[in-house]
Amino acid sequence: YLLDKSDKYDSRDVERLQQDDKWVENYLIWRHDVVDDALKMIDVSFQWRKEYTVNDLTESVLPKWLFEIGSLFLHGYDKEGYKLFWFRVKHHTRDPKQQLEKKKLVAFWLEHYAKRDHGKPLTVVFDMAETGISHIDLDFVRFIVNCFTDYYPNFLTKIVIFEMPWIMNAAFKIVKGWLGPDAISMLKFTNKSDVQEYISGEYLPPHMGGTDSFKYSYPPLVDDDFQTPLCENGPITSEDEHESKEEIDTDTKETGELNEEQNVNQKKMNSIEQISKSEETDKTEFKPKNAKKALTTFKGPLLHISPAEELYFGSKETGEKKCLIVLTNVTKNIVAFKVRTTAPEKYRVKPSNSSCEPGTSLDIIVSLHGGFAASLQDRFLIMAAEMDQSSGAGVPELTQFWKEVPRTKVMEHRLRCHVIESSKPSSLTLKENAFNIPAKTNEDLHIQLTHLLQINKRLQEQIDHCLWFQQLSVVLSLLSVTVVAFCFYL
Repeated sequence: YLLDKSDKYDSRDVERLQQDDKWVENYLIWRHDVVDDALKMIDVSFQWRKEYTVNDLTESVLPKWLFEIGSLFLHGYDKEGYKLFWFRVKHHTRDPKQQLEKKKLVAFWLEHYAKRDHGKPLTVVFDMAETGISHIDLDFVRFIVNCFTDYYPNFLTKIVIFEMPWIMNAAFKIVKGWLGPDAISMLKFTNKSDVQEYISGEYLPPHMGGTDSFKYSYPPLVDDDFQTPLCENGPITSEDEHESKEEIDTDTKETGELNEEQNVNQKKMNSIEQISKSEETDKTEFKPKNAKKALTTFKGPLLHISPAEELYFGSKETGEKKCLIVLTNVTKNIVAFKVRTTAPEKYRVKPSNSSCEPGTSLDIIVSLHGGFAASLQDRFLIMAAEMDQSSGAGVPELTQFWKEVPRTKVMEHRLRCHVIESSKPSSLTLKENAFNIPAKTNEDLHIQLTHLLQINKRLQEQIDHCLWFQQLSVVLSLLSVTVVAFCFYL
């Protein structure tokens, strides 16, 4: 394919394919480990990626009105912890002149999320409330379906269709024909009474029976849940388990108000000496328990972050309430960083707003507060930006720095939470805890099973090869004995 069509591929995609085993694996998984089918899908998707200039799609190259409409955006999570990709059908109008730009908006969101969360699958929500014939656009729907079936491998968990009008039944019979048997099983037709089987009320708008107060607006770019709510936990001086919930709520509200930023910074200055002592104590107690959980590292241009994707917390049964994030500055300058979370009432992050010296590592301790439990929907955002050597690294300097630094110079990396359930026998749980082995997700187990099947297939081929040689050797030996016997007889 590469020799015949190299001019039809983006060289960046080819380079990534040669280096990113996970990407290759997703193509194989989506095509049931049939190599020829996986190659054909890679060929089709690579040609499409170049045609749509996917690697160069940014917020600045797309028309502003596309984002202002609010028909497509990412927001919230389903009950399995997968990101929701919303298509508000009532805001979409069929216009052949605008079709290409609207398709590029779909590609922009999918590529934006794929790069940000390393290809973790999405759940697509077709919100068809208040729609009619004027909103039917089968060509656009087909494009969205093709993105998941042909261009983005192993990227779809399910398609939740909310309140599809009866007049569209015929149209969706056509859509089913495009999906194929595997994807058809992912279709979930819902209404207000049963949509919460797949998505909890906290991420559903009121017209779908939920309590999510989120309202789409642009700008800024609505790309995750760090806009609403947008909160930050400042360092605290103690881990008082008896702190009242009223005090926690008050702190949470204060952090959400822009005019309180100076008060928070003043609080940080007053408690900085106590923090350094308590951090040393926490690290001493905490490192041995979690030293083996940081098995992977995200290698960013400013910071290397470990773990790369997930923070492992225990359930209420396992009781593990702390995690460690290790930041390593790989630049020649001081790097300022901030840590934000979507659940500020649950977590304490120490430090949450500080700086890291060139070539050094810094530990951030994330701990669950009080009786709260971690959730798959909880997320953390690490923001980092390079500072001049002449700049100070105190709290006032950092506050001013974050006000002035351009968004384009800020590195962002997201971490999700993983909850380790203790559903195994106690002896087995103790052994696993002793070695600090994190629980495997279904995706991890599927990948490992795929590896084992491939290894088993290779071993079977080797055994067959050996048996063939063995049989050949027996036949040759019998022939040799026959020839020798015949010679003696003569």
